[in-house]
Amino acid sequence: MKKTIMSFVVISLLLFGVGSRAAFCGQKNYKLLDKETFMEMESVRSPNISPGGKHILFTRGWVDKMNDRFRSNLWIVDIEGLRVRELTHGNWRDFSPVWSTDGRKIAFLSDRDGTTQIHVLWLDTREVAQLTHLEREPRDLRWSPDGKMLAFTIFIPDTKKMLPVKLPDKPKGAKWAKPAVIIDRLSWRRDGRGPVPKGYSHIFVIDAQLGGTPQKITSGDYSHSDPQWSVDGKRIYFSAIRKPEAEYLRGDSEIYSVNVETHDVKTLTDRKGPDRGARVSPDGEWIAYTGYDDKNYTRHLSNLYLMDNQGEKKRLLAGDFPNSPYNITWAPNGSGLYYLMAEKGVSNLYFIAISGKIKKITEAVHYLSGLSIAKNGQVATTRTTFLQPGYLATFNLSDPGNIKNLVDVNEDVLANVKLGEVEELWFKSPDGLDLQGWLIKPPEFDPEKKYPMILYIHGGPWAMYSVRFSWPWQNFAANGYTVLYMNPRGSTGYGQDFVNGIQFSYPGKDYDDLMAGVDAALAKGFIDKDNLFVCGGSGGGVLTAWIVGHTDRFRAAVSMRPVINWHSFVGTTDGAMWYHQFRKYPWEDPVEYAVRSPLHYVANVTTPTMVMTGEADLRTPMGQSEEYYRALKMLKKETLLVRMPEEYHGWRRPSHRLLQQLYLLGWFEKYRTKPELENK
Repeated sequence: MKKTIMSFVVISLLLFGVGSRAAFCGQKNYKLLDKETFMEMESVRSPNISPGGKHILFTRGWVDKMNDRFRSNLWIVDIEGLRVRELTHGNWRDFSPVWSTDGRKIAFLSDRDGTTQIHVLWLDTREVAQLTHLEREPRDLRWSPDGKMLAFTIFIPDTKKMLPVKLPDKPKGAKWAKPAVIIDRLSWRRDGRGPVPKGYSHIFVIDAQLGGTPQKITSGDYSHSDPQWSVDGKRIYFSAIRKPEAEYLRGDSEIYSVNVETHDVKTLTDRKGPDRGARVSPDGEWIAYTGYDDKNYTRHLSNLYLMDNQGEKKRLLAGDFPNSPYNITWAPNGSGLYYLMAEKGVSNLYFIAISGKIKKITEAVHYLSGLSIAKNGQVATTRTTFLQPGYLATFNLSDPGNIKNLVDVNEDVLANVKLGEVEELWFKSPDGLDLQGWLIKPPEFDPEKKYPMILYIHGGPWAMYSVRFSWPWQNFAANGYTVLYMNPRGSTGYGQDFVNGIQFSYPGKDYDDLMAGVDAALAKGFIDKDNLFVCGGSGGGVLTAWIVGHTDRFRAAVSMRPVINWHSFVGTTDGAMWYHQFRKYPWEDPVEYAVRSPLHYVANVTTPTMVMTGEADLRTPMGQSEEYYRALKMLKKETLLVRMPEEYHGWRRPSHRLLQQLYLLGWFEKYRTKPELENK
């Protein structure tokens, strides 16, 4: 069993102190992060502390090498880290565990019978009961305050026929083709799921002891999400767009409540812009929620609001955040709310009082993910840093500086691995904007030598690179590359104005920001300017294709899951929101779409450019990659098309994720000049 209560400082001394002594003796006492470690890496997710604050649930994920799948089971540990136990065991996926209010039972989801169902585990006997036998996967599992019921959501197909037709009876034994699929929706498929039948997500409740037939408590042709019980258990709050032509309202959701007995629905918010994430105060009197007034930005950051449980006394609690707050949790005494905030590459815990006064609780160069707070103020979270993958951690709100590392499932894998050190960079864009990035150096870095560099661009484009551990980047470093990653304008974590920097202009000035980052890295003196490479996925794939159409400074590039032609993309991706990233529709102003498309600049490309996409990708469909690849081939450019079978936008198979890394390395190695390390 892999566990640690050693501090990060001690681990660093052990790893790198030994390495220094070995170098002094002329021997290597360490190894580098090779491809073999990928399948050995594990994960810790879904930290959930018991109501009394003594034990923490979490999911432990690993790679099932025989079936090429990611699996997970439930584990539990006391807050001292002295007893780590496996609660469930099997070659399946157990996930989303939640404590009952009395701390005696755990509800969770599992696909152990081949379909995802709701299960309950009794801690005293370790017995597990399967409560449901549903045709479709349940989500959003929530215990009622008295522990007698569970609420959840399920997608229910609409069985009404849109255009009823009937073929004549087929002859006995005849083998006719499958019937036609009729579509009447704005969006009819979803990446990761494929074609989605017409239907809506509804809220159900079920007896948490006996199971049985779930009771549907919402109705209508609307989708409902994120159910939250009232303190008295008589109502459930949720988010939905219960309005005519909801699919055209661009996320204009409201918060509602539904009476569990009568099923009467009450609307609590009513403005242009989404309201969501209702969280009920411990006394049941107040509801905190997030949202914003729609200002037609291409991307909005959320604010934090407060109202009473009847939808009255609404007020802005706090706004103008650097990013959207997440994991919002009421203080046990109801005095305010705790939340996580991802900003400038780190994520820390904050507290906002009912008065609106904000206090930063943790202050460290780390990234916290997941937040669970017990009644006694004990916190469970996962924590990651440049050199440590995510591990389970805890601290008390009375002493937040004393963060205890409880379970590190990758301690054994990385015990003798020397990782690349990371250097933070701050620099200016051509128009004077402050920009942040990081540079990972090879583990055996020598400042007297020069190294090839990979610029790795994030997707979104509204996302934030951070101080989190990255296996692919550390693997690049182990192969002798420096890795530059940064947050160009449009990224979150730096405020709404920074996000608006690509309003109706992506890609554009973010390209200038990325080139400024490359220049800042070159100024360090140890980067080989003749061995620069670039890659990225999704939004990063867009920018990679844009870059090679605008500069020849990179020796090779890999554009993964890109958008190449905006004109065709907005009508074939799995949602309609991308129309709103342009001032007009493509049939009104096709030039606006053309000049922002990498395809428009393909004739300028001189950089060898590989294109890599999943064949089942519905977010950036394969046709986009094929269109770019064929254009490159028509122009007799150096290129390859890598099609990953049966993969959506986010690749599911472990071997495919590793293959992506190997193809990247192989392409860059093919064009990397040798000798790659030269004395200055």
